[in-house]
Amino acid sequence: MFPSLPERGPREEGGPLHAPRERQGTGRHDNPDHYGAIYLSGDPEAAIAERIQGFRGQSLTDDDLRRQDGSRYALVPLDEARLGALVDLDDPAELVRRGIQPSRVAIRNRAVTQPIALSLYREGLPGFLWWSTLEASWTNATLFAERAIPKLRIAGQPETLSVDHSALRVAADLLGVHLA
Repeated sequence: MFPSLPERGPREEGGPLHAPRERQGTGRHDNPDHYGAIYLSGDPEAAIAERIQGFRGQSLTDDDLRRQDGSRYALVPLDEARLGALVDLDDPAELVRRGIQPSRVAIRNRAVTQPIALSLYREGLPGFLWWSTLEASWTNATLFAERAIPKLRIAGQPETLSVDHSALRVAADLLGVHLA
């Protein structure tokens, strides 16, 4: 999910492959002094849920899916085949090998998660997989922008989100977000 400005190129602000390092630092795996972070999900509902979770118990309207710069949130499929295998922090063997407790991966404490991401970055990886703290069956990915973007391809047309979008409805229902 990204703030779409259709007239912009894929790597420009408003494009799906734009990683605005100047606005990063508070995200789960952000380390903007070292890399730009791109957060992806294999499930549209997961990507949407990450964005709308702040509306729990509240109403969400189409206006909430529009930003002040005129961009609207959208989904776009990406072809990540050229990335190769990503480290999977949902794999118990991988966690044991790295000496990471599962509770350290799925924690909201950025002082814990950001150093894990920086360690993986320093290994030269393009990114890693982890489970969503909103729904454990959803797999999310954190990609290190400078390494990953050259290997990603847009695999379809962006879908602008609205409260009528089926994946948004599923995510809203799971989170207890009311759609207006």
